[in-house]
Amino acid sequence: MLIRENDEVIVITGENRGAKGKVLRVNRDANTVVIEGVNKVYKHVKRSAKNPQGGRLHKEMPIAASNVMLLCPETKKRTRVGVRYLKDGSKERFAKKSGVSLGSISPAKKRYAQG
Repeated sequence: MLIRENDEVIVITGENRGAKGKVLRVNRDANTVVIEGVNKVYKHVKRSAKNPQGGRLHKEMPIAASNVMLLCPETKKRTRVGVRYLKDGSKERFAKKSGVSLGSISPAKKRYAQG
């Protein structure tokens, strides 16, 4: 999965289609993401020392990673994410539509260096 925390994403299918938000958590085992302000549910909590009032709290629930696409930081449109090696042998993510870099994935390795 090439989506990381703090990425801007858009929901492409389901109840929250079209909603944009920042990724709060990524669960690679279950292939899900939690997005800020998307897929909110009520959680009923009892009174306690931590929550003296009790009542209902809003909570974001995870959605499948296949239901979201990354927003390109340059064009602000949805895009697929690719991986490429740089000349020094380090690996980075990039937006397929605009080609803009989304950050490094791994440090430089000699065997992948070009030239």
